[in-house]
Amino acid sequence: MAELSQVLKQATGVVAARGEGVHLFDEAGRRFLDFTAGIGVTSTGHCHPRVVEAAQRQVGTLIHAQYTTVLHRPLLDLVDRLGEVLPAGLDRMFFANSGSEAIEAALRLSRQATGRPNVVVFHGGFHGRTVAAASMTTSGTKFRSGFNPIMGGVHIAPFPDPTHFGWPVEEATDFALRQLDYLLQTVTPPQDTAAFVVEPVLGEGGYVPGNARFFAGLRERADRHGILLVVDEVQTGWGRTGRFWGGDHFDVRADILVTAKGLASGFPLSAIAASSDLMAQAWPGSQGGTYGANAVACSAALATLDVIVEEKLVDNAAERGDQLRAALTDVASGHDRITDVRGLGLMLGNEFRNAAGTPDGATAAAAQQEAAQRGLLVLTCGAWGQVVRFIPALVVQAEHIDEAASIWAESVAAVHA
Repeated sequence: MAELSQVLKQATGVVAARGEGVHLFDEAGRRFLDFTAGIGVTSTGHCHPRVVEAAQRQVGTLIHAQYTTVLHRPLLDLVDRLGEVLPAGLDRMFFANSGSEAIEAALRLSRQATGRPNVVVFHGGFHGRTVAAASMTTSGTKFRSGFNPIMGGVHIAPFPDPTHFGWPVEEATDFALRQLDYLLQTVTPPQDTAAFVVEPVLGEGGYVPGNARFFAGLRERADRHGILLVVDEVQTGWGRTGRFWGGDHFDVRADILVTAKGLASGFPLSAIAASSDLMAQAWPGSQGGTYGANAVACSAALATLDVIVEEKLVDNAAERGDQLRAALTDVASGHDRITDVRGLGLMLGNEFRNAAGTPDGATAAAAQQEAAQRGLLVLTCGAWGQVVRFIPALVVQAEHIDEAASIWAESVAAVHA
């Protein structure tokens, strides 16, 4: 009898039978509040009727049309629609399936366009599990260890994480920019550095937002040295943070933007966007793939964008995010093990530390498991697994936030007793 790999770690014991909005139902019919959204993927909730109808209609017409062989209307329409929401100047797109693939496409374009070998990533960043993407990932050793040698040419600079350093955000930002300059002076000179690759908010690294001065510093150095700024919006894009793009909070101007996850409400689709001039510097034949821009996924993405716009889900993410942050902060105020509630919009994390002030992954995991037993699905992240993250679908309503907060309060109290 065949079974799943034994090293796959399940965050919960739920066997999902169906989903509806922010709820999952197991095979026994038990309802769970899903505040994982498939790790930020089901942006419009489970089985939104508009997305279901679009996908069903497309399946009956054309499922696969390999887009370097033939074009198809859902792809062409999606390119047009993305032009309405992408930051100004990013007017050329390449499509793939996963965030890792898109990151590697951005890396390839950066190296080919600049003729430079190196990239700088930022400590705590997560960019994927394939070899190049994992080599650029520093949110935990489990993503990059055990298959050495990993890709060379990757250099790591600090991210301005005030909680990790124990400093105010201004001091952490000063340190991060100063160390970046030191890295460029001592390890990877600008003439060898193709790109800075950075998340607006660290995802797997613990839900740590950047800040406007840090990103302004990256942009200034990129412009001064001819380095490209690659912004990884895989988890932060499509309204997740209460702005359409996470970088919008910080006025980030990306040279290459990477998107996936919430793009198609659960169908595999990812993309990079760049200016026409920059994209033209990719080498002929360097972009392609069998399944990228699948017709059904593109149709789902079009429906997803319609729902986000027409149901004002970006505004909802901001409003419900404020409600959720207030509720989580209230819970944290009664439990000294929760030392920080942080994030943007509907991308919020609760950091657990023990009495000595060190990261407490054990208590975070216990609270996460207790919440699942009580009907609330959440996930952990952070280098020590010390952060419990809340990432509900953007369709979440006030009553769902209240219910989740109540379950979370009970769960924390149960493991904190």
